[in-house]
Amino acid sequence: MNTKKGDVCLSTDLNIKFSAASTCVQSIVWKLDNFDESLGQWFVTTGGVEGNPGHETVSNWFKIEKFDGDYKLLFACDICRVVCRDIGIYIDQAGTRCLALSDTPFKVMFKEA
Repeated sequence: MNTKKGDVCLSTDLNIKFSAASTCVQSIVWKLDNFDESLGQWFVTTGGVEGNPGHETVSNWFKIEKFDGDYKLLFACDICRVVCRDIGIYIDQAGTRCLALSDTPFKVMFKEA
């Protein structure tokens, strides 16, 4: 990939990983997980695997796309031939906000660190 510092790579399979200190033993790489049958809803969690595209890591791949002057995140993997779907905010009955597959994308912006 030929990018310069500060570029946002669009339409590219990528892992999302936080670079923050964590006391969790679990990976800080995002993955699609925790399908709730009663809600018919998929949620984004941590515990994913970085790299290694293939069928065993299909739940770990996301994309960034332009959206409404900023960006949106999608769950998608061209290598794994998974259908793309926007990542949005799901709010449960207690008011807890979670990242989940959604018909309404959550708009994000990037700022150079």
